[in-house]
Amino acid sequence: MESEHRVSTLELFFDLVFVFTITQLTVLLADDLTLRGAGRVLLIFTVLFWMYGGYAYLTNQVPPDRPVRRLLIMLAMGAFLVCALAVPTAFGDGGVAFGLGYLVVVIMHSALYTQAHGRGVLWFALPNALSALSVTAAGLFDGVQALGLWALALLFQFVTPVISRRATASGAEAAEGKTIEEQLGGIGAAHFVERHGLLLIIVFGESIIAVGIGVGSLPLTFGILVGAFLTLAVGATLWWMYFVRDEGRAEHVFASCPPDRRFKLALRAYYYCFIPMLLGIAAFSAGVKKSIGHLGEQLPAGPALALAGGVACYLAGDVAFRLVLGIRPVRFRALAVVPVLATAAAGMRIGAVWQLTALVLVLVTALAAESRSAGPGLDAGVDAGVDPRVDPAGAEPVAGPTAAPAAAGPAKGGAAGSGPGVTGS
Repeated sequence: MESEHRVSTLELFFDLVFVFTITQLTVLLADDLTLRGAGRVLLIFTVLFWMYGGYAYLTNQVPPDRPVRRLLIMLAMGAFLVCALAVPTAFGDGGVAFGLGYLVVVIMHSALYTQAHGRGVLWFALPNALSALSVTAAGLFDGVQALGLWALALLFQFVTPVISRRATASGAEAAEGKTIEEQLGGIGAAHFVERHGLLLIIVFGESIIAVGIGVGSLPLTFGILVGAFLTLAVGATLWWMYFVRDEGRAEHVFASCPPDRRFKLALRAYYYCFIPMLLGIAAFSAGVKKSIGHLGEQLPAGPALALAGGVACYLAGDVAFRLVLGIRPVRFRALAVVPVLATAAAGMRIGAVWQLTALVLVLVTALAAESRSAGPGLDAGVDAGVDPRVDPAGAEPVAGPTAAPAAAGPAKGGAAGSGPGVTGS
């Protein structure tokens, strides 16, 4: 039985630096609340989050317990900091700096992996490097050419899992017919889930920071205090959805997944589903920043849609997360997306404070309906919300009884799989 491996303080330090990129993306979106601005934020974050996932998987397999490993991770932190500082001008004068910082992130990641897997690292290091070079080249161009190079960077990232599933491993394991994906070893479920949960909770802090930035030097009135409380209430309900009702079940399902299926599970749940969840919080924070000082006023379309769209985006990602892992129920969160989006009308026609109030009411109603439907064990950290008929790797029904298994608490440890920056998240 493998020993327990938890998230280290260096990994948490790394996450704090990475979250600065999300802070910068929030600022970028707040300054350009248009489809163009949202598209740029999506492109930048998708590229950056790929390599974040790569480091989350890396430290799961190669713990930073030696001086050389720690120094390489710190260098990667510095490179992510360069990327973060260049985010506001990534599609302008800062594009080359952003790309070079990202290239160093990739190089440090590959250097760390060579300590465990030797030259087999080339199968995923090369596509990641080509992706970084594409982003760097995009900094030399404007318009369609730049967008084309960013799209090429995404293409290189998304073919990496395909390569790793098919390429033969190096060294002694090549004789056994193993692929690179199998050679890379197993994922410790407790560490992997905890790492992504810590990232999510740090990003939740963005909505609180946005209140302070939005208020600035304005007088601290009763209305602003109400708006701050409502913002916190929205964040608290979103926190409740994941950390009280999803995280423990996610760890249990992940640890129970057969080793050869963990790749799809990690890629779908902790990369594709986490992107809308994290970006949803960033969009909501941008909306808070633009509206907290104008709570009694009718909002322009941009801030109102950022508030509603951010929460709806988070809900959509969380619904997808639950479907991938077979966590039930999902219908209440899915149904909440429509009224959440409709709150934008309240912000534009009545005022920001009424939109925030409506968001809190919709989210609390969804949680209450979900709790009533699933029973008293839902918020107790048991497995009552896991559907045994669903194959978590393929999100398909499997044979079995309709009753959920007995509560057993989250399982620890894990086996084989792969993550983004390597073979997907």
